[in-house]
Amino acid sequence: MLGAIAGDIIGSIYERHNLKSTEFPLFQTHSTFTDDTVLTIAVADALLHDLDYTTTLQRYGRQYPHAGYGGTFIHWIFSDKPAPYNSWGNGSAMRVSPVGFAFDTVEAVLAEAEKSAAVTHNHPEGIKGAQATALAILLARQGQTKESIRDEISRRFSYNLSRTVAAIRPVYQFDVSCQGSVPEAIIAFLDGTDFEDTIRKAISLGGDSDTIACIAGGIAQAFYQEVPPAIMSEVKARLPQQFLDVIDAFEKRFIE
Repeated sequence: MLGAIAGDIIGSIYERHNLKSTEFPLFQTHSTFTDDTVLTIAVADALLHDLDYTTTLQRYGRQYPHAGYGGTFIHWIFSDKPAPYNSWGNGSAMRVSPVGFAFDTVEAVLAEAEKSAAVTHNHPEGIKGAQATALAILLARQGQTKESIRDEISRRFSYNLSRTVAAIRPVYQFDVSCQGSVPEAIIAFLDGTDFEDTIRKAISLGGDSDTIACIAGGIAQAFYQEVPPAIMSEVKARLPQQFLDVIDAFEKRFIE
């Protein structure tokens, strides 16, 4: 989960100022958490305490209303009668990483990823993006090779993962859909040589860079079994104590 948050924070300043390079400072003065982190923490909290996803996502969203949510989700956060709105956006995938760490079978991960997505993103592509991300994390945690992860995600979700970051980067544009960003995030992980390189490659694609790096970062943490200490320190320094408490409790229960 911390790997996803790291991707969000590092990518935060590049979302509207895209890079097409892997050469950039990982952290700058204005690097901060966004809606990706807020909702990832919300999902982790819901899993830790067996809470309802709708109630928990609304509670965190209302507590951090200026984190950069999409317009429809903002309306959902403050609705008295929140209902799914058939979204295929990548919000379902950006918040799902705790599911991939908390469950240990393919069936459980796919079911819980759908549950976490469907309270808002009940479009088939929205559910698919969450499931693909969470399943990639599970497979990475379990020691699967990158090629086996590529094959399984491609087969199960019909994503084209045969491309490379180098081939995608020159033509890739801003795309907030699951189908237009989750495969690219997974490819950044597949092409990466370590955790930091994965984040750099994800951000270098451009587009919705913080979310692509968030998705890739969660998978990379699972695969490499760590977030480098220097990155971890910078990330934690930018988070409120409330988030740190959830991360600590989640890691103690599900990761350590």
